[in-house]
Amino acid sequence: MIPQNVLRIRHERSLGDALLRASDAACVGLGFAAAAMYPKTPVDANYFLAVTITIITVFLVGEIVGLYRSWRGVAIYREIVAAELTWLYSATALLIVAFFTRYSDDLPRAALLIVVGTVAALFAATRIVVRMVQRSMMAKGVNTRKFAIIGVTELGVRLARNMEDAPELGMEFAGFFDDRPATRTGEIPAGVGDRLGTIGELVDLAQLGEIHRIYITLPMRAEKRIRHLLDQFANSTASVYIVPDFFVFELLHSRWTDIGGLPVVSVFENPFYGVDGMAKRICDVAMASLALVAAALPMMVIAVLIKLTSRGPVFFRQKRYGLDGREIRVWKFRSMRVADNGSVVKQATKGDSRITPLGRILRKTSLDELPQLFNVLEGNMSLVGPRPHASAHNEQYRRLIPGYMLRHKVKPGMTGLAQVLGWRGETDTLDKMSNRIQCDLEYIREWSIWMDLKILFKTVFVVFSQQNAY
Repeated sequence: MIPQNVLRIRHERSLGDALLRASDAACVGLGFAAAAMYPKTPVDANYFLAVTITIITVFLVGEIVGLYRSWRGVAIYREIVAAELTWLYSATALLIVAFFTRYSDDLPRAALLIVVGTVAALFAATRIVVRMVQRSMMAKGVNTRKFAIIGVTELGVRLARNMEDAPELGMEFAGFFDDRPATRTGEIPAGVGDRLGTIGELVDLAQLGEIHRIYITLPMRAEKRIRHLLDQFANSTASVYIVPDFFVFELLHSRWTDIGGLPVVSVFENPFYGVDGMAKRICDVAMASLALVAAALPMMVIAVLIKLTSRGPVFFRQKRYGLDGREIRVWKFRSMRVADNGSVVKQATKGDSRITPLGRILRKTSLDELPQLFNVLEGNMSLVGPRPHASAHNEQYRRLIPGYMLRHKVKPGMTGLAQVLGWRGETDTLDKMSNRIQCDLEYIREWSIWMDLKILFKTVFVVFSQQNAY
């Protein structure tokens, strides 16, 4: 019987983690110090108590948001977003408590703004400086460690490239080691590294202390071989890592988690969790609100024109699949004389007789989609994501295209990657729909806030080109 504590995989805590917390505490202190210079700011015991409470709150919220996890190898903007959200939530909570307890009555409002602005700026600046210092030190060879990769495999090559793209890790690549002949492993791409020898030779190097880390990238089916390797390296001080070959699966934004200390990895997963999910939702609400204010008058004009030019309601709410396949009602300006919403829905085609003259203009300019801003504010759609299909089409294509329903792991969007890459409009062949689905899954795998902004920017040009819009 294996003891339960043997099964628990613990998250790494480092000196850098403690230093980052100390840095954040200093940022808060500097923010309050800057505010203390403002005239009539009472710097007394209560003021210093407020500093202490703020620091504690930042630490607590930071744990919830995941601010103090390891950010090595992760894009700097994601760490900055996490830091700013941590400060936003902390400051908001503290200001609400201070307002209702009247604790802040004696503090000038300008002083509070100075604290909020200064700390936000310092949180971003310190993280940028830390990254620059890390890269500079690693480039000079300070605190670097040598690592080797067992297995001349696709996974091993990918790992070597990823390590090269993350110099802040401070790892120097020694090379690949494999017992199999080159005829069985294939060639190593130029510029990735060299094959240095057999695994036995790597064991000797590890025992001499010349290799500090070893990454095993063999297929998961080679369990017995991996166990034998671990026995060999047990007589050295090298750190050994097993890199699971999950790339044999169609991964959809997978991530590690644990259940009672037992590690598990997701294969199909929603990428919008934690900080990323909050950041995307904040962007959706902010941008959709601004868009509604700007579009309010045009939408009123469109509504009047629809009433004057054809019989029927102004809006059409069609049944579509939303997040996790739950049915939602998507708002649109009515552009047809019919309102298909049942088990059979015919796609709009070029020269479709069901489309009204005004509806043809609305569809070509995508103005019929403007009411979906209400869906975004309601929370069942996003500005960017896979375009929602009619429920009838979902039931049709889920039986024809493998992985079709995975597009519903995220909220549907007003625009998406498929639309800006040319797969907008009618999908009169199975290949066209398959290409659209592949774009949707690529969006889920590769998502970032920057990607959303690029798609929104490109959408403007797609709308003006009116390509495949009818």
